[in-house]
Amino acid sequence: MSQTRTEISSLGEFGLIQRINKGITPNLPDTVTGIGDDAAVIDLGEEFGLLSTDLLLEGVHFDLSFFPLKHLGYKSVAVNVSDIAAMNGKPHQVTIGIALSNRFSVEAVDEFYEGVKLACKDFNVDLVGGDTTSSRSGLIISVNIFGRVAKDKITYRHGARAGDLLCVTGDLGGAYLGLQLLEREKQVYLANPNMQPELDGMDYVIQRQLRPEARMDVIYEIAEAGVLPTSMIDLSDGLASDLLHICAQSGVGAVVFEEKLPIDDQSFLAATELKLSPITAALNGGEDYELLFTVPQSAYDLIKNNPKISFVGYITDVANEVLLHTNGDNRIPITAQGWQQ
Repeated sequence: MSQTRTEISSLGEFGLIQRINKGITPNLPDTVTGIGDDAAVIDLGEEFGLLSTDLLLEGVHFDLSFFPLKHLGYKSVAVNVSDIAAMNGKPHQVTIGIALSNRFSVEAVDEFYEGVKLACKDFNVDLVGGDTTSSRSGLIISVNIFGRVAKDKITYRHGARAGDLLCVTGDLGGAYLGLQLLEREKQVYLANPNMQPELDGMDYVIQRQLRPEARMDVIYEIAEAGVLPTSMIDLSDGLASDLLHICAQSGVGAVVFEEKLPIDDQSFLAATELKLSPITAALNGGEDYELLFTVPQSAYDLIKNNPKISFVGYITDVANEVLLHTNGDNRIPITAQGWQQ
């Protein structure tokens, strides 16, 4: 008797996550929120605990031909801290598991953990454990992080309401464009090892890819301003995909203004050099690890002067209608990307 086989590509990343989550119901009373947000939420009594995990695979998430191990160690921690930031929490402890093939030396492992230690210092996080094992397919990294948040300060993806303002931190698209430059120079090198990389003036976008920063600084600053976001998510998959998560879980829609998207000058230059659209990079590039969040209109005056925050649109009451208002005064649907197998 034949068994039906469904290709993962037919579901896509987000469809697969929904399928995994279907029928999973927490049984323990201290499990507040499971699958579906940037971190799981655990009731600790006076506050909530936050748990998140990320898996990084060589050849999928990073290429060691141009990714320094020290930067990789730093990024491994930073992307997990970003998940805690997206819940409006503070990170506390991380554990890291690594699987290594025999082409890695002790010195290479030391270099990776130098980056880990630097990130732990920058984000005030303790490395408290992990695991090591062998690998037949290169380097595999698994990071788990634990954080905390006051019960009246936690922010989920599902809290956006019609009329809320849509905000992003920093700038968008740089990490994707930095990756495209690195991939281009790798191909040039493979074709001619005597060629020198042409990356002058592109330090910023390269850094955005190799050494992203979790935006804990903005979390502290909006708290000091007396603002509590109504919803929030970190931009790991790109503005388009992550905004669709907020809208789907909140039962709302959104309008994003093309002219308001924050794009660094160097990102514009890189996009021009690569013959790519900077707007497409900003919407769909991913790995910026900025924060996308919503606030009530009453919060505008409290954070409008923060140079790290851009107001890019607003939330509507039309469920799941997410539109880009272009510079030509057209409105076109924003669609999700995500990975495909």
